Amino acid sequence: MLNISENSISHLVDIEKFKAYSLLRNHHIRNLTLWLLFALLIAALIALLLPWTQNITAKGYVTTRSPEQRPQAIHSIIAGRLENWFVQEGDFVEAGDTIAYISEVKSEYFDPDLIARTNEQVRAKEQSITSYDQKISALQNQFLALQEALTLKTQQNLLKMTQTENKIKMDSIDLVAYTTNLEIARNQLSRTRELYDKGLKTLSELQEKELKLQNVGAKVNVQENKLSNQKNELTTLTIEMLAIEKEYADKLAKSQSDQQSAISAKMEALAELSKLKNQLSNYQARKDLYFITSPQSGYITKTITKGIGETIKEGADIATIMPSNYELAVEVYLKPQDLPLISIGSKSTLRFDGWPAIVISGWPESATGAFYGNVVAIDRFIGDNGLYRVLISPSTEKEWPKELRVGTGVQGFMLLKNVPLWYELWRKLNGFPADYYQSSGKDSEDVKRKAPIKSVK
Repeated sequence: MLNISENSISHLVDIEKFKAYSLLRNHHIRNLTLWLLFALLIAALIALLLPWTQNITAKGYVTTRSPEQRPQAIHSIIAGRLENWFVQEGDFVEAGDTIAYISEVKSEYFDPDLIARTNEQVRAKEQSITSYDQKISALQNQFLALQEALTLKTQQNLLKMTQTENKIKMDSIDLVAYTTNLEIARNQLSRTRELYDKGLKTLSELQEKELKLQNVGAKVNVQENKLSNQKNELTTLTIEMLAIEKEYADKLAKSQSDQQSAISAKMEALAELSKLKNQLSNYQARKDLYFITSPQSGYITKTITKGIGETIKEGADIATIMPSNYELAVEVYLKPQDLPLISIGSKSTLRFDGWPAIVISGWPESATGAFYGNVVAIDRFIGDNGLYRVLISPSTEKEWPKELRVGTGVQGFMLLKNVPLWYELWRKLNGFPADYYQSSGKDSEDVKRKAPIKSVK
């Protein structure tokens, strides 16, 4: 039927009842299904040949690369009582601005004139040292005077000994002369007695010779006694010399001992003075510590100690400050089996919490709203959570959001080697690790296989 007439009878004929029509319709539907399945198969095969970037997924948070740029606590070095706050949470402070003021709580520092009294002790000790210097100088002069006195006494005694020796020599000569005279007198008496016996000399002459002999003998005895006395005097002077040396040796030793005692006392006074000066410096430094100041410019984020009148312990945190200038970085954590696949300079795709992003890990170039970074540091020891920390800094491809804050959550995708999609599916199904390749340095396409495990020192 050609159905070219203007009079239609289609409403009178139910073609569904004809078997030929049913067979014809089922044939078209089957062909369409086959074509669709064939097209999907071709698309799947083509998709399996597409390149896929292997990657490692890790989670972490935003931090800073430099330790001094991270949030830090402001603490009190000394114990005290909180008297006044000069800032509020969210305030911006410059380095050195006063955060709070505390008062003293230790009894040994309650004296308001503590520094002045310590200054007085320092001055008194300095005067004591001056007195010791004067005493040492006097003892030195005394020691020199004793040495001079010893020299004078020794010279005086030596002079006396010389004089006595000269007297001994003179008396010895006189004794020799008197002895000679005595011999002469004896000879004269003997000759006179012979002449007297012969009648040639008178008795008076004989008596004169006898008297002369007695006189000369008496002189000899006197001269001998005189010589003996001079020798005894020389012996006495010699003993006196030894006594002088002993006496002045004792005096010099005592003077030197007193001098050393004064020097020792001066050293002790110097040590006490140094200790007092140290205490004075500590007191002055402690007075400056009553004002708690900001270590750097930044924003006061949280006050830990709140109430006026609260007691603060030594080293207790009172507030938290976030530096105003900082360089952001990302800190993510990797499993030990993934660590050998990452090296310094590896690229990473990042998705920050609060920034909508569509990330297809295998095709990083198709990511929307994602950011990029490079690995700059890898921990050389495992953390308490059983993972290794990896630090990522911003890359030059795309600037990170200025609104990012330290502590924001982040999900990172560490990019590895480009492989076909079918290979990645095959690797996943078999549970094989991702390929680890490292550039040889001559050609970025020239790679060589490395061991799947990398020791971390």
